[in-house]
Amino acid sequence: MRLAALSLLFTAACLVCAGPAHADTSNVAAHGFTSQFRDEVKASPEEAWQALIQLPRWWSGRHTYSGQASNLRLDAQAGGCWCERWGEGQSVQHGQVVLALPGRVLRIVGGFGPLQDLPVQGVLTLATGTVEGKTMLRMTYRVGGPPDIGLEGLAPVVDQVIGEQYKRLKALIETGKAE
Repeated sequence: MRLAALSLLFTAACLVCAGPAHADTSNVAAHGFTSQFRDEVKASPEEAWQALIQLPRWWSGRHTYSGQASNLRLDAQAGGCWCERWGEGQSVQHGQVVLALPGRVLRIVGGFGPLQDLPVQGVLTLATGTVEGKTMLRMTYRVGGPPDIGLEGLAPVVDQVIGEQYKRLKALIETGKAE
């Protein structure tokens, strides 16, 4: 009970900080960066959550190994896989779910795209909630690793890709279509 209350308080605090449409790449350094997007969505938190867990509908196929978002699967529970499978035995685990609070927070650990080949830790947090009667959506990707790999050079590219996916998710939530 205490952990659930703290988690809810943390989620609310994060969402309260979310003003109008906002994107931010911060703490950019050789050892890591944070990419964050947040905005109000015209839907209930439950509707936002239902769209969020339908990964193949909002993640762009251009940012998959197979070229097809329909090959993506998301098991939205702790230990669950954000995986892609195609062809004869080809597969990749993009990330692993480490926190699932249905209707509120989904947290995935993984090095997406070019980060998968590097000794980095990436944490993607997707959160929905209500602030002053408005449904808010937040997507934050924090990446850290050794400074000799130069993450500051990858930050703009990763930020652009994460931002594109955020826009697609927001569109899916509000219109039923990711594009």
